[in-house]
Amino acid sequence: MKLTIVYDNDIFKKGLGLKSDWGFACLIETKNDTVLFDTGAKGKILLNNMKLLDINPKQINKIVISHEHWDHNGGLKDLITYIEKAEIFRPKSQKDDNKIKHRNSKESTKISEEIYTTGILKGTPVDEQSLVLKGKKNWYALTGCSHSGVDNILKTANKIGYTAGIIGGFHGFNKFKYLEKLNLIYPCHCTKYKKQIIEMFPDKAKKCGVGKTIDL
Repeated sequence: MKLTIVYDNDIFKKGLGLKSDWGFACLIETKNDTVLFDTGAKGKILLNNMKLLDINPKQINKIVISHEHWDHNGGLKDLITYIEKAEIFRPKSQKDDNKIKHRNSKESTKISEEIYTTGILKGTPVDEQSLVLKGKKNWYALTGCSHSGVDNILKTANKIGYTAGIIGGFHGFNKFKYLEKLNLIYPCHCTKYKKQIIEMFPDKAKKCGVGKTIDL
């Protein structure tokens, strides 16, 4: 399984013309599916970054929206014009159209052979869902903003499989003891204590940014 950060506050891969912006999106590639988790804030930036990273949006067959905030669903409208056919899993109910089949993901849902949603978890100020990904040896959580709390997300993810790492936005999370047993930490997007987490866990906490790829 390969993850590519395509929208984030920071740039990881320099010199390509990639653009940073407040928001988050991560492409997940497996043997059977190409899944886009969140779409950032602006479709123009999302599509620009995907083009420069040699990602064809027509290959995306599943989309997951973590929560209905503009910096996570804002790029969806422009993206859909390039989608040929896909399923979308989002908290907000929508009608199906010819290209997009809307799926209910209020409860934990298997969306691919190696990918599950946590289901919609209560959060402040908005409820949110995350993904749980099966790597070669362990499971990993992929989050949008963690409005429901990193600790709650990890607890839910562990019900699906032993979760050894977490990637995404952590918001204002500061219960750092919950990160101690993890072996992979990528604080992205809206993580308030990003610098502190990287300093506290130098062997396993890594910098995030557009262009970063992660093999699980």
